[in-house]
Amino acid sequence: MRILHPGVDRTELEQELRDAFDADPDIVTVVARQARDLSESDQFVTDFGAELTVEDVVDNLADAPDDYQLAERWNWWLGALDLSHGGYARFSVRQDIDKTS
Repeated sequence: MRILHPGVDRTELEQELRDAFDADPDIVTVVARQARDLSESDQFVTDFGAELTVEDVVDNLADAPDDYQLAERWNWWLGALDLSHGGYARFSVRQDIDKTS
C-alpha cells in the first residue's frame, strides 16, 4: 500500500532557492521541479525514513562548495546521494543545454 504525501512544495522551494542562492530564475524552476520529482518518487523517504522537505534541500545545497552555482550544488548533492544509496543520478540537472537555442 502506497502512502500518499504532499511532497515538496515547489512554490516554497523556488522562493527559498532564490533567497538562498541568488540563482537564475530558469535554473531555480528546473531544480525545484527535480526536487519535486525526487520527493514524489518516494526514493528519499525509502532511503532516509522521512519525507524530503524544502529545508532538507536548501540545507544540503548550502553545504556544496561556495563557488558552485545552483545547478552544480544540486548535482553535487545528488552525486553524494547516488554514491551512498544509488538511484539518484536520474534527478540531476543537465547543464550542457544552451538556453538560447
